[in-house]
Amino acid sequence: METVTEPRSRRRMTGRERREQLIRISRTLFAEKGFDGTSIEEIAATAQVSKPVVYEHFGGKEGVYAVVVDREMQKLLSMITGALSASHSLIKLERAALALLQYIEESSEGFRILVRDSHAASGTGTFASLISEIASQVEDVLADEFSARGYDPKLAPMYAQMLVGMVALTGQWWLDVRKPGREEVAAHLVNLAWNGLTGLNPQPAITVTTRAHPSVAKASRPSDRELRELEKAREKELKEAEKARQKELREAEKARVRELKERERLLKEAEKERERLLKEAEKAREREEKLRQREARLAERAARLGQGEEIRPNSLDQAE
Repeated sequence: METVTEPRSRRRMTGRERREQLIRISRTLFAEKGFDGTSIEEIAATAQVSKPVVYEHFGGKEGVYAVVVDREMQKLLSMITGALSASHSLIKLERAALALLQYIEESSEGFRILVRDSHAASGTGTFASLISEIASQVEDVLADEFSARGYDPKLAPMYAQMLVGMVALTGQWWLDVRKPGREEVAAHLVNLAWNGLTGLNPQPAITVTTRAHPSVAKASRPSDRELRELEKAREKELKEAEKARQKELREAEKARVRELKERERLLKEAEKERERLLKEAEKAREREEKLRQREARLAERAARLGQGEEIRPNSLDQAE
């Protein structure tokens, strides 16, 4: 007798399979409606199970929400951490920006969940806490860069927050617009972060080194010739980056010298002005003293006239 097997679609799920199914369904619902807009009833109905099944696996809506958020945070943190393993700071910045945009592109639902304020019962914090975790990893990169350029490395934490916040907010904007492409967006982000407003490149592009990285490059393996060209391009880019850094240091030194000269000039002018004021004050004192002496002579003369004395020309009159 032929044995009839149950169709796979109707096969009873294992506990692990059911758990993963509930996580996937909840992830989609949370991304679309948020924590408060999603109910246990809706999760159970979509999964075609009863509410007790959801409670059995997660203890409630808060439990499944915490699992979803934690998975997304770990996934994004892992991608960012991998990007920061590059040797050159410029490459680290490029890969980190691309990693975030790649996560947004490939895990849009997860990112939508993360950018919402996490529910207090989830115990997973908010998107701000995620940004702080990423920023803490960027601090070390910036501290080394600051030390090499003569800046105060104690400022690295503040700059890390600025840098990561800029990238994260751009990612939120790009989540909906999706134009231009992620490489172009990353190039412009790095352009602003690396060059600053005063040194913006009118046509920024991701470096060849970053484009050749496995997380960015196409699946096809480059040939030996292409690898050699990539290595040459990488060396060239690093040399250019070093030249740019040395140029920045020279310009900073020139600016410092100009500032010192300007301060010396201002100090000299201030000293001259002080001397001028002192001279004027001395002249004013002399004029005041002469006026006082004249008033004293006039008072003496008036007193003598009041006593009926004859006033004869003398040295007093001549002095007047």
